[in-house]
Amino acid sequence: MTVTNLRLNIDHWEDRVDLAATFRWTERLNMHEAVANHFSLAVNEDGTQFLMNANQMHFARIKASNLLLLDANDPNVMSQLGAPDPTAWGLHGSIHRHCPHARCVMHVHSIFATVLASLADSSLPPIDQNTATFYNRYVVDNEFGGLAFENEGERCASMLSDPKKKVMIMGNHGVLVIGSDPADTFNRLYYFERAAETYIRALQTGQPLRVLSDEIAEKTAQELDDYPNQAEAHLREIKALLDAEGSDYAT
Repeated sequence: MTVTNLRLNIDHWEDRVDLAATFRWTERLNMHEAVANHFSLAVNEDGTQFLMNANQMHFARIKASNLLLLDANDPNVMSQLGAPDPTAWGLHGSIHRHCPHARCVMHVHSIFATVLASLADSSLPPIDQNTATFYNRYVVDNEFGGLAFENEGERCASMLSDPKKKVMIMGNHGVLVIGSDPADTFNRLYYFERAAETYIRALQTGQPLRVLSDEIAEKTAQELDDYPNQAEAHLREIKALLDAEGSDYAT
């Protein structure tokens, strides 16, 4: 598989449409970072072939048809015409190579998640329903080593071996979220940013926090894990809103 003809590739069309919608809505929520940040979606059984945004394309312009189709095991990807962003390749390629359970990977520098990642203690205590969603379901990377070229990507991938840990709070960097598909992953990304905002704003009051017990936090997290069809409904409604506006995301 080569990179040169990927822009013309319309295989995996429904996957492309779903992923493109999440780029558009991430930009709408101002959770993007100019022409940086990256989302990817595995399309084969072992997860090594994946869709990803093209190099330095603004999230507001991404369409189903211009997503790249890459092979994590192809050593020549970065030397070919139309190669992806090198940090995107280093991070997402490494994760799709080593973490087959990470079917979809979304990485952003959204404001509140990045503020959390900049604190000396980047843990997220369960102080409400949204923060409890992530109780015992994230890892904190305290070893930021610069831009996520291949060595840094390999190191990050090694921290995602536990399928229960679906969020990486990337210290001094941002957040990375994994999931089973674009709906599942974007829903988690959205709620993590909401949870981080609640926590940061609670800290700003200077008042003591009302932290849930471990038992109630885990019970709440499990109930939300099992809550039926919320992620699918969230993405369905996003696509309906984009369609009503005449967006070209699905072209």
